[in-house]
Amino acid sequence: EMDTAEVYMQACKLVGVVPVSYFIRNLDSPAVTLSHHGLGPLGCKALAIALVTDTQISALALADNSIQAEGAKYLMETLRANFTIQHLDISHNHLKSAGAEYVAKMLLDSISLKSVKLSNGFTDDDAKYFADALSTNSRIKVLDLSHNEFCGKGGEHLGQLLNNEGLEVLDLSWNHLRMKGAVAFCAGLKVNMMLKHLDLSWNGFGNEGALAMGEALKFNTTLVHLNLNNNRLTNEGASMLCRGLEFNDTLRVLTLAYNSLTVEGALALVNVVKNSPKTALEEINICNVLVNEHFVHLLEVTCQEHPGLDVQYGGVGGFMAKKPPKRVDPMKVIQDYLDQRKLRLWDFFRNIDKDGIMRVSVTDFRKAVQQSSIPLDRYQIEELIQRLDRDRTGMVDY
Repeated sequence: EMDTAEVYMQACKLVGVVPVSYFIRNLDSPAVTLSHHGLGPLGCKALAIALVTDTQISALALADNSIQAEGAKYLMETLRANFTIQHLDISHNHLKSAGAEYVAKMLLDSISLKSVKLSNGFTDDDAKYFADALSTNSRIKVLDLSHNEFCGKGGEHLGQLLNNEGLEVLDLSWNHLRMKGAVAFCAGLKVNMMLKHLDLSWNGFGNEGALAMGEALKFNTTLVHLNLNNNRLTNEGASMLCRGLEFNDTLRVLTLAYNSLTVEGALALVNVVKNSPKTALEEINICNVLVNEHFVHLLEVTCQEHPGLDVQYGGVGGFMAKKPPKRVDPMKVIQDYLDQRKLRLWDFFRNIDKDGIMRVSVTDFRKAVQQSSIPLDRYQIEELIQRLDRDRTGMVDY
């Protein structure tokens, strides 16, 4: 009949550890962050005992506590009884393969978990545990497996993981998939019907991996955000990727920053948007690529046909593209435009805000401005968006 704080104090006394006062003070909070608290396996055991009957905490962060495989076992047992915790972060805890098995059982048995962060240096063999566990659990929506050591064989297991019918967000950045793993993983992506957000940055895909991804994009109909930053792609790889983009009508955001692309690859990407009427691409990030005037002209023409398109590139002729010659304040331009028509700024936003929630997406705002007769060029529109969306939430409040 004790409350959670009393149970925790008794558990700490039982296992012989010092209680974490921060945990006791925040028991009424739905989100508790205990990262970097040096819990160790026994500290995690005391915490697990207290969490068995807790009904307040829905998000628990335990990163960098060296809980090891033993601690993962205690958490696994807790989550069999706790139906409240939905978001769990146990990254950087030296779990190793023994811990991977316990985590897999946790993923298999839990009926409440929706998102899990598992950056722990897991290896290829460990990937199989996760693939097997998630083959039957469709309740997990967000899975972070970044900063592990999955290679070619791991890519095969992770490709099988994509058979999961519930997973929507997957982070595999900072692994070692490279060409063999990329090809195997993309085979699974080709037939996946649920994933929306995929981060594959820092995986050394190379052009062969880009070819496999292009093939996957021809058939995938759900992915909306793809991150391929730092993957050793060249202009040839970009062209291979474009072959898939020609047939894809769902992908909205593509990030290819810090690859070995030049203006040739940049042109290929913009051309595929220009020549694909059904494309959904709204944002392309090639922020390290220097382009030329031909590219800028092509982009201007393409934006007339696809007003929602935003391409982030490095510069033109050695000058940063985001520092154009001084222009009239875009906010003043809009205000003058509205004053001439005896309209209010509020009226302008209300016409865009179809749902009446007092906020509009950056994409909808950009389209509305470009399709109106407001005399703003592309640079002024982007400057205006940066000012209105200072927190980079993708939404503009009014």
